[in-house]
Formats: sequence, C-alpha cells, structure tokens
Amino acid sequence: MKNGTLVFYAYDKCSTCRDAEKALRAKGFSFEKVALVDDPPSEATFRRWMRANDLPIKRWVNTSGQSYRALVAARGKDAVDALGPDEWAALLSADGKLVRRPLLVRGDEVIVGFDREAYAALG
Repeated sequence: MKNGTLVFYAYDKCSTCRDAEKALRAKGFSFEKVALVDDPPSEATFRRWMRANDLPIKRWVNTSGQSYRALVAARGKDAVDALGPDEWAALLSADGKLVRRPLLVRGDEVIVGFDREAYAALG
C-alpha cells in the first residue's frame, strides 16, 4: 500500500479484527478506526474499491456469518451466486455484518480480511 491515511474498518466483537488491530499497533501504524457494522462504507465506495482491487466478489463477503446465511435462505444459493458487483456493493453497504472483516484501506487499495503477510509488508 502506498503512503497515506490508513482506515481500519472493524467489528469489535470479531477476534480476527482485534488480532489485526494489535498487529497494526505493534508495527506503530496510526489509523482511523471505523465501526464496520455501525458505519459501513457506501455503495459507491464499495463499487470503487471492487473496480480498483482485483479480488473475486466472494472475497468481500463474510460467507460464514448469519447475514450471508439469511440472504441465501431468502434468495436461494444459485441466485446469491449469480449476484454481480453492483448488487453486492448495495448489499454490503446495507449490512456491515455481511462484509468480510476487517478492511484496511489506504486510498482505493484495500486489504480484505486479516492477511498477516500483507499487514507485515505495509510501509
């Protein structure tokens, strides 16, 4: 990630988020922390990030959470699997628990989930 302000989207009840935050603090990084569930990024922001970062759509989604299971129950697995980036951007912005966490953002660069190697490589 290039130089710039780090924004850390996390959920305090998530142990992975707590581990990621500890790793950032241990390396001495300063960052703005945003409560992902209470204040998820906008639909337009998710769309922009999805275009700027070459990640599969499912990488952005917390597929092990209750929100995802409820979505599959309501729409069916095939319909959920067929959703495109714009539809996912709308869903993710409406439900922070549907987002794979944490998100570490600098500009339009995003690390989705806690990737120890990517965090260690931050400069």
